[in-house]
Amino acid sequence: MADTKREIERKYEATDDTRLPDLTRAAGVDRSVHRGLTELDAVYHDTADLRLAADALTLRRRTGGADEGWHLKFPVAVGIRDELHEPLSDDLPRPLAALLRSRVRHAEIAPVVRLRSARDVHHLLADDGTLLAEVSVDRVHAERLTGEGRGTTAAWTEIEVELADDGDPAVLDAVEKRLRKAGIRPAQSSSKLARALAETGLNRDENGTGKEEADTAGDHVLAYVRKQVATIVRLDPAVRRDLPDSVHKMRVATRRLRSTFKTHRKILDREVTDPLGAELKWLAAELGLDRDQEVLDERVGSRVEALPAVLTLGPVRGRLRAWSAARRTGSRRRIIDVLDGQRYLDLLEALDALVADPPLRPAARRAPGKALPRAVIKDYEKLARRMDHALEHPPGPERDTAMHEARKAAKRARYAGESARPALGKPAKRFTKRVKAVQSVLGDHQDSVVAREALRALAIEAHAAGETAFTWGLLYGQEEAAAEARERELPEVWARASDPGLRADLKH
Repeated sequence: MADTKREIERKYEATDDTRLPDLTRAAGVDRSVHRGLTELDAVYHDTADLRLAADALTLRRRTGGADEGWHLKFPVAVGIRDELHEPLSDDLPRPLAALLRSRVRHAEIAPVVRLRSARDVHHLLADDGTLLAEVSVDRVHAERLTGEGRGTTAAWTEIEVELADDGDPAVLDAVEKRLRKAGIRPAQSSSKLARALAETGLNRDENGTGKEEADTAGDHVLAYVRKQVATIVRLDPAVRRDLPDSVHKMRVATRRLRSTFKTHRKILDREVTDPLGAELKWLAAELGLDRDQEVLDERVGSRVEALPAVLTLGPVRGRLRAWSAARRTGSRRRIIDVLDGQRYLDLLEALDALVADPPLRPAARRAPGKALPRAVIKDYEKLARRMDHALEHPPGPERDTAMHEARKAAKRARYAGESARPALGKPAKRFTKRVKAVQSVLGDHQDSVVAREALRALAIEAHAAGETAFTWGLLYGQEEAAAEARERELPEVWARASDPGLRADLKH
């Protein structure tokens, strides 16, 4: 994987006549060291319809400076980006191309803008010589490299303040205070690329990024569908980079989307959505191989860590690590293979096609206040039937299975409420909150069922190896007690979610 750096910076408007104030008067800054002038030549790449720029991604090939090469930047928050770096080469490096695949698909990536900058650099240092921030005055010349306006140019000067690695963001506040006092104001553009695109006539808004008002039930459902599709695409590079919780979030988006297709079959034609739902189920299952083991590791591991030493008999932690490693071997590689595969790419293309030309049924033209409550209540009624079935059974395997089925129905009802919330407001919010509480109880119960199966397997392995199985049996008993507590809690939680007033409010 490419080298990654967290970039935290702020940009400010300037002119050729702008002079930096005395930044040693900023809190924490002891001295400013002039590092000289550097010439930078960067060619920014994108698709013809500027897909990367539309998502605030930056891809460039830059010469000059200490970090020349290819750079790919992902937005994290305002003023914060993750910058991935690959060595200088003629072609786009494969690791970076893989991170762009979900957005680019089969489209060509080509040069769109060239920026040549004369960068005058100053280092702000603490009294012990530690680098606090880098301040640069950049004189930029931009040239458009594509389209009818090819050759159009623009020029400007800006000030950039970048926090040193592991630096305190308070330094940026202190520097900004001095700059503002000198009459220097924050830049209106978020990046050099954004300004270059705007000033050379390559405006992203011309590529269909405008938003439309949601007036019908179909509008609201499609807005939710678009959000989940965009989430899958956005999380693809995060999964490839193995960022925390990225697999889980991507899996949730696939489930939300599949659930929406089922809930709103009167809005979207199931002849189109059912095949997509099957592919989303496949993707969720592939993502779940690693995620399910991760959840199990965390649950069992936390119970082991909570045990007193006198109750931890035998090589418990070592066996747990070996067992987990054996089950997770190859799962990471498998996920990447799935994301690199044609089947996944075809799914993304099919989802784009659905969003571009939605298979709307007549009910899609209805007012959201009429069509959406019916769909939500229908999913609730399915949950109610499964809950009644689960609560009829005495504790045991049959009840465990019935509660697991109820959990899946609760998840679908929750997603139905979420999708209707923009249209139905507070009633949908209350409904979703109550159903989510039911899902949480059922989910924790199911996690206990899975954990007990794992603990039994671990006890068998320990016994076969001549180790004591005492600790595994103790943990098994803890999980049994946890499951029983959830079963006792469930009727009260369900009573709140089955309040007839919740459903009545959805209809008004």
